[in-house]
Amino acid sequence: MSADPLNRAGTPQRSTTSPPPSGSGASAIEVRRSARRRRTVSAYREGDRTIVLIPARMSEAEEQRWVNVMLDKLAAQESKRSLGDTELAERARRLSEQYFDGRARPATVRWVTNQNTRWGSCTPAEGSIRLSHRLQGMPEYVVDYVLLHELAHLLVPGHGPRFWRLLEAYPRTERARGYLEGVVAAARLPHVPGARDE
Repeated sequence: MSADPLNRAGTPQRSTTSPPPSGSGASAIEVRRSARRRRTVSAYREGDRTIVLIPARMSEAEEQRWVNVMLDKLAAQESKRSLGDTELAERARRLSEQYFDGRARPATVRWVTNQNTRWGSCTPAEGSIRLSHRLQGMPEYVVDYVLLHELAHLLVPGHGPRFWRLLEAYPRTERARGYLEGVVAAARLPHVPGARDE
């Protein structure tokens, strides 16, 4: 994923622009195909657009898969760079406005390093939300899902049907849950004998 101008050199064989998946943070995605590009895929932000550079020979299915991969990588980089406790609290406020009409109002939202078995926690009586530092660097839509999950607990303490109905409004709930399940599954994989530790 390079913003190196050399990766942008040459005339693209084909360029397509499409609206972004919900929650991607950009207003449009432009895919540029190039006959010069053989194997590498890169992406960068240009104003409110995301530019994805791919080899011309890629199929439409490969293109879509790589667009999703690169959007996730860009989101993870941006999340890692910018989210301190203050930004996290502001993000929670915006999510509450967008999905819960501002009804979920946490007193505090912060990163913590002592949660190794859960992604987040909420104490409704105190209005406090804590997110595991392990989420830092994950795609924005995953962090947003965990924040929304904890915000929903300020409105409905348990995990009953009312709680899950609140989360139905977030369009990337299933994708975020799948991502987190994949992280948990990968952590359980056995160490491969003979693999080098780097």
